[in-house]
Amino acid sequence: MNRDGTRKSIWQEKSKIVSAEPALEEWYDVAVVGGGITGISTALRLQKAGQKCIILEASNIGFGTTGGTTAHLNDFFDTTYAQAIKDFGLQNAKLLKYVGIESKNIIRNNIREFNISCDFQSKPGYLFALDDEQEKKLDAILEGAAQVGHSMVQTADTPFPFAFKKAAVIPDQAQFHPLKYIRSLAEAFIRLGGVLVENCLCESHDENEECVVLQSTKGTVTARSVIYATHIPPGINMLHFMNAPYRSYAIAFRLKGDYHPKELGYDLAEPYHYYRTQQINGESLLIAGGEDHKTGHADNTVECFSKLENYVRQHFDVDTAVYSWSSQYYEPVDGLPYIGVLPGSKGKIFTATGFRGNGMIFGTITSQILGDLILTGSNKYQRLFDPGRIRPITGFTNFVKEQAAVVWDFVKDKVFAEKVKALSELSEGEAKVVKWEGESYAVYKEKEGKLHLLKSKCPHAKCEVRWNSAEISWDCPCHGSRFTVEGKVLTGPSVKNLLRIEL
Repeated sequence: MNRDGTRKSIWQEKSKIVSAEPALEEWYDVAVVGGGITGISTALRLQKAGQKCIILEASNIGFGTTGGTTAHLNDFFDTTYAQAIKDFGLQNAKLLKYVGIESKNIIRNNIREFNISCDFQSKPGYLFALDDEQEKKLDAILEGAAQVGHSMVQTADTPFPFAFKKAAVIPDQAQFHPLKYIRSLAEAFIRLGGVLVENCLCESHDENEECVVLQSTKGTVTARSVIYATHIPPGINMLHFMNAPYRSYAIAFRLKGDYHPKELGYDLAEPYHYYRTQQINGESLLIAGGEDHKTGHADNTVECFSKLENYVRQHFDVDTAVYSWSSQYYEPVDGLPYIGVLPGSKGKIFTATGFRGNGMIFGTITSQILGDLILTGSNKYQRLFDPGRIRPITGFTNFVKEQAAVVWDFVKDKVFAEKVKALSELSEGEAKVVKWEGESYAVYKEKEGKLHLLKSKCPHAKCEVRWNSAEISWDCPCHGSRFTVEGKVLTGPSVKNLLRIEL
């Protein structure tokens, strides 16, 4: 399966789904835009309930973050229970506890019902504090877990090779192979009568009193309800100002010797590092992740891989780095996802975004939340994750910081473009945003000398794109849209390509 980057992830050995090219029908109960774990899980849930559903995927299933995840399945989150208690109250924090538990149960039930072989394994997770500051964080995490009744116990020993100050073990966590899982879900969806259309970009929607009309590259689709499972919805919406795009890096290593930790591990650094193992082609590999940064805000993204590799080699006895890849996620300003009716919608368009680093869990619980909202009109989590929630205090500092960064991106990019004098300054294999006769362009020169010239403004909100040297892509620092060197959309919210200038 292809994904939204030039680097191959550990999961891409799995072949593409094989299905006939379906013809688009005039009417569906639900149209789901996006073929990752969120979209496929939700479409399957609704199709099982008797709804007539279609999935529209711009590339192939698993092309986005599902194909780039490290696939940890845990019931503790990047937003800790201590933080959730502080910002949302104890009762809501207790409700949040059940999200991870129920998501894992949904995955287990799907595996059992559809006889899915996806390397699912239950195993403990370990949190470890490596210095005094991290120890304070762990103390707060343990206290918050105890308040909501989540099982998390201090331990004097871990299987990970770190000299830690304090550590905790969390039982009954899990991992799986995400592409094997969603491929099987997609096959079950099709067997139940669902329609899956790949290489079909949804370009726009028109919501009226009776239905939503979608315009796509393969025709018009009309549905009673629409779900945008696209990581963040297209268009210009308040959610684009309540979520910030980030990139995370992962490397899979061959291991030396017979011993290596088989459990899940997480430190408490900023940004934190995380670890697990995976059997691929009969070989056990260590997957390490970290070095996160806001999309478009690293001067040298290749250096992020180097930093991660050097850090891992300091602590683990590893051999070759077999796979290395990066992936995108969105940070919500108040720490919790937005799952429900799209703000500004008349109630027929739904969305799910802001999953932080917990996409497999929140993507799965979306199937329950949006499934219930469409089928019955209510769900126990709907208020907690309501995209229309307004919290003037919680997350306000982060909101100001993130939006100030967006404004600075407009200014900084214009100043940067002015400094570059001509296309001739490019070396082979180099890329820059350049100023040429009063216009800004994104220019990439291949090693053979061929130039790719694009208008540098992202079609979504007119920010200047920036070069990602690790994934050979143009990334928008404002809302996370990403493009190939030819200008083709890799990642939304943009649904339009960068304008290509033929030379």
